[in-house]
Amino acid sequence: MKLIALALTAAALLAAPAAHAAPPGPTAAFENSMAQRTQACTVCHGKEGRAGPDGYYPRIAGKPAGYLYNQLLNFRDGRRHYGLMTRMLEPLSDAYLLEMAQYFAALDAPYPPPAAQQPAPGADTLRRGRQLALQGDPARKLPACASCHGAALTGVQPATPGLLGLPRDYLNAQLGAWRAGQRRAHAPDCMAEVARRMDLADVNAVAAWLAAQPVPANSKPAAALPSPPELRCGMAPPATATAAAPPKSAPTSAPTPASTPASTPATDLVARGAYLARAGNCLACHTTQGGAPGAGGRGINTPFGTVYAGNITPDVKTGIGGWTNHDFWQALHHGKSKDGRRLYPAFPYTSYTQVTRADADALHAYLMSRPPVAQANTPHALRWPYSTQAALAVWRALYFSPGAFNADARQSTEWNRGAYLVRGLGHCAACHTTRNALGATDDKLDLAGGMIPSQNWYAPSLASPAEAGVADWPLPDITQLLKTGSTARASMLGPMAEVVQHSTQHLSDADLQAMATYLKALPPSAVVAKASAPVEASVASRGAKLYEQQCAQCHGDRGEGVAGAYPPLAGNRAVTLGHTANLVQIVLNGGFAPATAGNPRPYGMPPYVLVLSDADTAAVLSHIRNAWGNTAAPVTELDVSRQRSALRP
Repeated sequence: MKLIALALTAAALLAAPAAHAAPPGPTAAFENSMAQRTQACTVCHGKEGRAGPDGYYPRIAGKPAGYLYNQLLNFRDGRRHYGLMTRMLEPLSDAYLLEMAQYFAALDAPYPPPAAQQPAPGADTLRRGRQLALQGDPARKLPACASCHGAALTGVQPATPGLLGLPRDYLNAQLGAWRAGQRRAHAPDCMAEVARRMDLADVNAVAAWLAAQPVPANSKPAAALPSPPELRCGMAPPATATAAAPPKSAPTSAPTPASTPASTPATDLVARGAYLARAGNCLACHTTQGGAPGAGGRGINTPFGTVYAGNITPDVKTGIGGWTNHDFWQALHHGKSKDGRRLYPAFPYTSYTQVTRADADALHAYLMSRPPVAQANTPHALRWPYSTQAALAVWRALYFSPGAFNADARQSTEWNRGAYLVRGLGHCAACHTTRNALGATDDKLDLAGGMIPSQNWYAPSLASPAEAGVADWPLPDITQLLKTGSTARASMLGPMAEVVQHSTQHLSDADLQAMATYLKALPPSAVVAKASAPVEASVASRGAKLYEQQCAQCHGDRGEGVAGAYPPLAGNRAVTLGHTANLVQIVLNGGFAPATAGNPRPYGMPPYVLVLSDADTAAVLSHIRNAWGNTAAPVTELDVSRQRSALRP
């Protein structure tokens, strides 16, 4: 059900080690602890907060757990905006974020003395700042900072942070973001209200005074306020379970009701539709970050402009509440809207045309059962002539014909079920097949791998033994990867982590087994000899030193990794892949495997975008691609520069 499916189905980044993997070397320094799991956090924030080239990373040790949990949710769900944080947190569950917050809240690291401010604030500025912090300004309806953040300004349990020990520029930036609406919190958003009542002189004054105060010896948050605060503040609801248990089985067919206007459908049909929506990952694409589920607005950048997902809630005016099941079938099977408009193929009707009428009706019944949301659709922002229906007509004449799934009588029922899911609702080809200059896929190269347009991720071939083919994998390993996002052979990172988190982990064991059966049976494609070139001696030496300093602690001195935590790099075909985009993305952005019921507390890869230069990144990756028996072309500074310049802010 995805109008913008192209972004969300990249392949597993870290694939099976090959036979030439190096023998086990010295065991990496490793402990099964939250400190180890959260190294992805401390590489930026440090023990006491630190300044980076793109801003200040505040101290997180010792802050109230409720506050930290709220901020993690805010970054993940779009109420706060920082691309690096959002990308890190996207695949993690509420429960795991709460555990992280509780871990950092329990740490007790000493605070350094206040740093000298340049330029030094004047006496009047500090006097005004002290008044606002300790007394407020009743005439402006500004409550004192201490009335919410505690008399010592060290915070209050469970969710109010301390204000001391932070630089002036950071405090200024946060208050400015509240005033401008760039930072938000759960309603009622008390800080936004306070910030709007302050002028710029007040912001500067209170930031200067707070930054000049030493942190008291007892820096723990207060247990409670002596009296209720003047303004009520919202906070996140309690964390939920990591993942709901998927159903044990799923029916393979459903009756086709008559074409009628939207009405309350039968419970069994709705339940089946809900399952199929998971299989198609519908709501992940039709929900903007932090928005109402299914209300649309999520955009995807394409080579032709931006396409925005539509509102698929049953709101009559802005959603699909006026659509019959026939209208819905027309969208999936023919790629046309209720009014006859041709839909953009970013909505993968080229795959959904294989979905059966019974399954389409079940999906429609489920969507009609959901709460309606009145939210107007965001107009697409495509360049001419791609924005015209005439261009779409030409594209469809060249590249699309309505079809249907035809079972192969030579194959088993299980294989055919897997083929139906992979080719249809799963629309794996939307990412794992190369697209031509007009965005069309080539059936002859189905699942042969390709760059995801404008995403800078490479979805590797699901048929090639040198990329992500699984012909030689045991079936249980394939199903485990789809269900949990991690096995001893591979880990899902990047866009594919979102697919596992929102879709495949929720599928029945029978359907996962069917998909694994189909993928395992794909005819292996020929392995093309990889171009290689010697790594310059100076680059090799630099890369080896950087690996020892930055990587060996987790991945081992000889690239052996740590079972269940960090993948081996020796003999890893994802490391030696001809396309280096994924490697560069992971080193710059870091990331987590998806938090799933089978792997609820994944280990994180730290982001090195602020630590390593382009030359450093190229050197360490070139070293990894040519150490311990690996052989691959070196990564260039230009490769890294292109990826860095494309990062979302």
